[in-house]
Amino acid sequence: MSMTLRRLSRAATAGLVAAAALTAAAHSAEAADTLGSAAAGQGRYFGTAVAASHLGEADYTATLDREFSSVTPENEMKWDATEPSRGTFTFTSADRIVDHAQSQGMDVRGHTLVWHSQLPSWVGSLGASDLRTAMKDHINGLMGHYKGEIHSWDVVNEAFQDGGSGARRSSPFQDKLGDGFIEEAFRTARAADPAAKLCYNDYNTDGVNAKSNAVYNMVKDFKSRGVPIDCVGFQSHFNSNSPVPSDYRQNLQRFADLGVDVQITELDIEGSGSAQAADYTKVVEACLAVDRCAGMTVWGVTDKYSWRSSGTPLLFDGNYQEKPAYDAVLSALGGSGDPGDPGDPGDPGDGTASCTATYTRTADWNSGYNGQVTITAGDEPISTWTVTVTLPAQQSVSSLWNGTPTWNGNVMTVKPSWNGTLAAGASTGFGFTAAKNGSDAAPTVGTCTAS
Repeated sequence: MSMTLRRLSRAATAGLVAAAALTAAAHSAEAADTLGSAAAGQGRYFGTAVAASHLGEADYTATLDREFSSVTPENEMKWDATEPSRGTFTFTSADRIVDHAQSQGMDVRGHTLVWHSQLPSWVGSLGASDLRTAMKDHINGLMGHYKGEIHSWDVVNEAFQDGGSGARRSSPFQDKLGDGFIEEAFRTARAADPAAKLCYNDYNTDGVNAKSNAVYNMVKDFKSRGVPIDCVGFQSHFNSNSPVPSDYRQNLQRFADLGVDVQITELDIEGSGSAQAADYTKVVEACLAVDRCAGMTVWGVTDKYSWRSSGTPLLFDGNYQEKPAYDAVLSALGGSGDPGDPGDPGDPGDGTASCTATYTRTADWNSGYNGQVTITAGDEPISTWTVTVTLPAQQSVSSLWNGTPTWNGNVMTVKPSWNGTLAAGASTGFGFTAAKNGSDAAPTVGTCTAS
């Protein structure tokens, strides 16, 4: 199936589940009693790592769908899973996760494009020239398959050594291509999907130390030279031997000050009870204190499937019961178990709620373009918004992100996925990829309505 046909097929599938997705989005916008909805109220996402093999388990999917606004495939987008033989891509398991996320109005983080681990054996056998070509082909093949559908990509993962040297990790890419392979990967990724945020992701970089300094210096250099990097991911795996560092927030802030977003990408904290809850609170409060901390992802839904299951590091136990750490995170995000009646006096949406919508074309090519619609709240906070986009008759939308669409002819009505709640004057938006089909005209954005 061609990329265009695959995207159109995905769009058709999304249409079949539109009613369910709108219901989920409405719940997320109105409630403050789940992780995703509470985080959205703070302008953040709250996500989890997902394994395709668990999506058939009712309790797993029920917890996933209720609580989270973003998903990261655990292993299904890694090199060995997507390109086991050179030039032969397989996306069945990854597609299952992406399709499920889209049906629930969730964003997707792509993990990961270039990593020293979980490589098929053929990669390590290549010479430098072939390896460079294979790396670029892999990035283009994977990102091209999901173009316009992934919010953020971990472009390069774990490229620095642990310890005090701040040196690069030995890997086929480092050893054969040298220091420049990271820059090459980011430049290739930007061309492959200009709308996606491009991240560098690593562990043991949570505090100020030699390893985080090395990453910081790389990001600073990239920003100074115009190398495309949008975000830095902090894996944040903590336990008693590696606790939440006292300078965690300070470290996140110094990266944000370079002009990149920061994301907490693989959070888990071993422990139990009030001590574990207190550590989770520290992490959430640090993210909320940094304006450019876009969101948090816990590395799994339930303790029983965690890669560190013996340490019970997640927010739900093996029976999917909420742990004290869950209550602490929800509280730190400003959520509660009683979201209240939206019609009560003082609730967002009383009479004066308003918003505006503006359109920008963010990328353009012969057969299509990417469009971005920015929604800005008026003088009062809003809890949800609705925008209509009328496309020229010939054009069609193949994918849309950060919103949930329904269709009436060539009129697309978009409501929030995770991003419905806005403070007064705050902005969010959604993007889409459109096929021109012979027409280069701009779509018309209608009135934004809010409540």
